[in-house]
Formats: sequence, C-alpha cells, structure tokens
Amino acid sequence: MRLFAVAAGLSLMALLSLPAAAQTFETPEALLDALYAPYLQDTTLLEQDVYLSDALMGLYDADAAQTAAGDAGTVDFDPVIAGNDYQLSNYAVTELAIAGDYASATVTFDNHNEPITLEYSLFNEGGNWQVDDIEDKGGEYPWQLTKLFEGAVY
Repeated sequence: MRLFAVAAGLSLMALLSLPAAAQTFETPEALLDALYAPYLQDTTLLEQDVYLSDALMGLYDADAAQTAAGDAGTVDFDPVIAGNDYQLSNYAVTELAIAGDYASATVTFDNHNEPITLEYSLFNEGGNWQVDDIEDKGGEYPWQLTKLFEGAVY
C-alpha cells in the first residue's frame, strides 16, 4: 500500500509540473478568453508561447536573438492590451469568422477607461488555436504585429 501511495504522489506531482505550453485551445473563443483572463483577473500571465503560433513565436525568438541584453526588443509594448499598463474592463469578442484552420476575430475592451479594438488573425495548429497576428487599426499609431518585426532595424 505504501508503494502505491508513493507512486500516486509522484504521478500527481508530475501532472502538476507539466509546462503551461501543454494547454490547448479547441476554439478561437477559448484561446482569446484564456489570453485575456489574466489581464481581467489581475493574475499571473502565462508564457506567450502558450498562445502564439509557431510563426509568430519565431518572429519573437529571432528578434530576441538580435536584441542586446537588457533592451526591450522591437515590440516594446504588450500587443494584447495595445500598451504597457492595464486596467481592463468590458472585454468582448465582437466578431468571429472561421474558415478551415484560419480565423479572424475582433476583440474590444476598455483599458483605463479608453476603448480599444484589436483585430486578431488566428491559426489552428494541429487542433490548437493560436494567435498568428494582432492589429490595431484605430489607435493613434496603427500597427500590425508581424509588420513591426519586418521593419526592425538591428
């Protein structure tokens, strides 16, 4: 019986120590809701590779490899909130279109009482929806995340 208890305890510890990257999102809504949950609940943010497509994560990794230690890199703000500081409310996915393994979604929220609208391009990588691009078309300085990396100067 003691051996069983030890084995069960070790199994439970192994399950609890699985990396966050093992999390999958079966729908675009599940991905976006999980992405915004820490901002809305003021809890710990997960590593971005949980949410980002391999292609987008590759852009971040390539940028990090070219950025001097201690520097912010090409994207020096959090594209999920279109800024650096946050106090989010009124989060909603207002539009969603799915075509095979691709989806587009419009996310709206208020950040410090300022309305924000972001356009998401999502990709289903092997049954796991991931963020492939984010675009802010309406802010003071419109941007598209993948284009920011393309314009990087090292």
